[in-house]
Amino acid sequence: MSASNRSQFVYVTIIRTTPAKLWEALTDPKFISQYWYGVKVECAWKKGASWRMAFPDGRLADAGEILEIDPPRRLIIRWQNEWNSELKAEGPSRCTFQLEPVDNAVKLTITHEIDRPDSKFITAVSAGWPYTLSNLKSLLEIGVIATTAHPGH
Repeated sequence: MSASNRSQFVYVTIIRTTPAKLWEALTDPKFISQYWYGVKVECAWKKGASWRMAFPDGRLADAGEILEIDPPRRLIIRWQNEWNSELKAEGPSRCTFQLEPVDNAVKLTITHEIDRPDSKFITAVSAGWPYTLSNLKSLLEIGVIATTAHPGH
């Protein structure tokens, strides 16, 4: 599919941690809840496993499936919005987490993409990911999150 038929958001951050600790932060439900505004994630973290993320009040936020998993280097999730009917109607997206060691840190690249032009879902995640990933970085580096309010909820 050509780039014009796809919407994509890419976010790169360098986190002063180890690949193992960052991987744990990305896959441990208790850790995820700390930096991701109290969400609850359920997943067996193996290829083909279902993936679900719920808001603190229990409503389903997003769901999908693990398409690829290579700890602590790469994780790809088929990601379907479930809480907003307009975003859900766009269908599933694909979110890739790529971890690369750099000096005493890890370069984390998030690529969130969907096979449709001008995606409102990608616009929404483009606003949310910087907040969530800033919290992740702060929590790993200094032990506290950066923000307590998510812009999209």
